[in-house]
Amino acid sequence: MKIRKLFIANRGEIACRIMRTCQRLGIEVVVGYSDADVEARHVRLAPQAARLGPAPSAQSYLNQEAIVAAALRLGCDAVHPGYGFLSENAEFAARVETAGLVFVGPRPDTIEQMGDKSRAKAAMIAADVATVPGGAEASEDPALIAEWIDEVGFPVMLKPAAGGGGKGMVVLDEPPKGDEIASAIRTARASFGNGALLVERLIRSPRHIEV
Repeated sequence: MKIRKLFIANRGEIACRIMRTCQRLGIEVVVGYSDADVEARHVRLAPQAARLGPAPSAQSYLNQEAIVAAALRLGCDAVHPGYGFLSENAEFAARVETAGLVFVGPRPDTIEQMGDKSRAKAAMIAADVATVPGGAEASEDPALIAEWIDEVGFPVMLKPAAGGGGKGMVVLDEPPKGDEIASAIRTARASFGNGALLVERLIRSPRHIEV
């Protein structure tokens, strides 16, 4: 399907970059904005803009219903989430597709799978992609996690399966002497609503390449 009019569900420089690309491709653009961004650059440069809600992101740039409704109302046939905000939200991607719009990004099931590090790693192992030493299983059982630590060897990293941005990761250079494992589980549960941890060998001074 050829995209003729795109709704950009993001703000600032992210929205401006997408807009410039659309102009080169001859695609019409609509940008969303919050009350705090009425005079923002991406709104001023856009040929058409739609108010999404009040200043708080939860009521505007994260307001899935408002975004989809605005895209439909203004005759868009696709929604681009940019990055951050709703770009990795499987529910939003599915909502966009259900409305008959194109979601510019991965399929909802792909986003859901990649959002869980345990499932993502299992998928990579199944595809014969090289992965960091350590299993693809995740658990909230401290005793089982301790067994995995012994199997993987040191230094080791405890990584929240549902985490992101490095939050909640714990490095162990030797066998835990206290409640390090239980503490890591509590942190993951409090931060992501899921205390399950992966156990992987720590790679010191890695080179991080994102695709």
